[in-house]
Amino acid sequence: QVQLVESGGGSSQAGGSLRLTCTASGYTHSDICLGWFRQAPGKEREGVAGIYAGGGSTYYTDPVKGRFTINQDGAKNTVYLQMNSLKPEDTAMYYCAAYTGGSWSSCGIRIRSKSADFDYWGQGTQVTVSS
Repeated sequence: QVQLVESGGGSSQAGGSLRLTCTASGYTHSDICLGWFRQAPGKEREGVAGIYAGGGSTYYTDPVKGRFTINQDGAKNTVYLQMNSLKPEDTAMYYCAAYTGGSWSSCGIRIRSKSADFDYWGQGTQVTVSS
């Protein structure tokens, strides 16, 4: 059982930056994919970025490529999402998610898939970007 706790959401003006943090517990193996998803009011949940702990491969969806960076601190079981050049359309509830036992390639596929097939979810943290 994996527990995920997010923090770091808040408000920013367009062009600003925020960093989200997700701390994972309950799983010590490296075959874990950690991802960030977001859901804005009235819209479907969408993948944002993901990282495969074993090796650190990273994945991004098109709306955030070049602006967001995901990285991990293995010693702290923590994943960060650095969000730069924020836009009003980035406003959403952001969720940390994880699944275990998959491969690095499946991590990227699942992040980009609309099914959001992750087994564990955090409670979410709100990000609001004003124009």
